[in-house]
Amino acid sequence: MSLRLELKPSYAALLISRAWYYFRLGYATYLTFLLGYISTLITVYYLAIKNIPDLLDLFPHFVPFAILATVIGGPLSVAIGWIHLKRSNLYSSEADISVESNPWNYKLPPGYSKDALYPLLLAELRILHRLALKESIISDSEKNELDSLEEKFQTLLNGGYLGTPRRKMDH
Repeated sequence: MSLRLELKPSYAALLISRAWYYFRLGYATYLTFLLGYISTLITVYYLAIKNIPDLLDLFPHFVPFAILATVIGGPLSVAIGWIHLKRSNLYSSEADISVESNPWNYKLPPGYSKDALYPLLLAELRILHRLALKESIISDSEKNELDSLEEKFQTLLNGGYLGTPRRKMDH
């Protein structure tokens, strides 16, 4: 009989952790966006338009300026976002950098992948390898390739890396 100490967070700690995450998401994604948008409109209107008489003639009040800026700025922002994602190399470059710098793309994450999926795949690979050898239906280069794959699977299952992540991850 082995004794295993499991530290389970309390329900209150889980609620606080989730609330903290939701707070950060709501604040960063929505609240700061809204405040930043309103702040930009106010700044542009009261520091730029109020000081340029010709523009002040066009927009004597803040609300019509804010409405026009929103009507023009909304679709313009959508178009710029679409171009960023679909028509430029910027988004794919960002994704490449994210993949290259994520150390989990070079090792197995804990959980079912490491404890069940990859051991199963390694066992299947070994069985197929033995069957192919027994039936003499495998070339030397294919045998070497399977040997290399088995070594890579074993490296991953032992907690090692394949490839070189851009930054090291603590074990």
